[in-house]
Amino acid sequence: MAREINLVPDIKGEMIKALKMRNFIFFLCIVVASASVGLILFFAMIAGGQQAVADGKKAMIENLSKKMKSYNDLSDFLTIRDQLGNLSAISKNKKLLSRSFGVLSALLPKGADKITISELSIDLSGASPTISFDAQANAGEPPYIDYNVLDSFKKSMQYMRFDYGNYVDKNGSQIPAYCMIESGVDGATFSDKDKGYYAYWLITGEGCNPSYEPEEDEDSEEGEEGEEKSGDDEKLTEDEINRRTEGYDTEIYDDQVVVKIWRTPQFNDWYKTNEVEGEPYMDTDGRISGVPHFESECITYTGVQNQTTGVVTWSSENNSCYLVPDGSDGIRISDSSNGRDSSEELVLRFSAVITLTPDVFKFSNNHVLSLGPSGRYNVTDSYVQIQDMFAQKAADCAPGDASCNGGDK
Repeated sequence: MAREINLVPDIKGEMIKALKMRNFIFFLCIVVASASVGLILFFAMIAGGQQAVADGKKAMIENLSKKMKSYNDLSDFLTIRDQLGNLSAISKNKKLLSRSFGVLSALLPKGADKITISELSIDLSGASPTISFDAQANAGEPPYIDYNVLDSFKKSMQYMRFDYGNYVDKNGSQIPAYCMIESGVDGATFSDKDKGYYAYWLITGEGCNPSYEPEEDEDSEEGEEGEEKSGDDEKLTEDEINRRTEGYDTEIYDDQVVVKIWRTPQFNDWYKTNEVEGEPYMDTDGRISGVPHFESECITYTGVQNQTTGVVTWSSENNSCYLVPDGSDGIRISDSSNGRDSSEELVLRFSAVITLTPDVFKFSNNHVLSLGPSGRYNVTDSYVQIQDMFAQKAADCAPGDASCNGGDK
């Protein structure tokens, strides 16, 4: 059996172990130091690259800025851009002055005690629009000078209403406002003495039928002489007209294919106890379907059926859209006196300021119709009908005019 004899002292063994450990630690330090240097170099390269990219972008921005500033029309361009960005807000706040004519036509009474305007001022700038005017009430018939005319005119303010909303097709899809004709060449709203108000729908107009889905056409087609012709430059073919008007009764108005849409519901024709697909329908709650109609934001319709006879009695209410929100308190009368008009007829002169609801002038409210008390004439944006609203200012009573001065109060 062989034997090993350790001739190295114990202290010498411990020293050898210590040397090995020193060398190992030194090696680890070299490895860690090398890795650290590598990381530092790596991050330095990234930082350098980022700085180079940033310097390049900065130089490009400076060049573009100099180029933009060199444009003479830059300020105009920026103004136009800002305005385009505010188009929705501008449209929402836009007001239509032309609706004043319809408002005046509904406000002013017509008859024996006709009121005409000599001076008019309209202010739409504030939260509450106002109409100010000097006017005279024609007292050419007995009782001639009668202040009850002025009193009844003031009290009629509480009965003034307006209406607005949208026309829809038989599927309930909204028809664009530009596709509707609501008044004739004389400016008067279309109406039937027995059936109420109506309008014409330009159903074949581009984009006017919301439920129509056009067939896919080629981008262009060759003409007889080889020239390309756009579909917009050609009249609609009979087949295309038939596709756009399918399911509707059409007629011709002003050489255009139109569909008559009743703004006033046709109660007797539309009412049914049960809804039938494809037929006009209206229930006693005022819901309408299966026929193009007007969806009012102001007027509600209800029907009550007599259980014995089965006859439905219809009624309408407009309790939200007041033309003069404060009623008789919304009109201020001043400077009333007697006078004579240009025809030497006795008249009652006065000045008035009427405060109106702002909603009647809002551009965003479509198809606005001013409504006076029963029996009054109503118009929408009528220009021609204003000719009878104005007259020359009445003259003061002459000193020796007993019939004129006698009625002074």
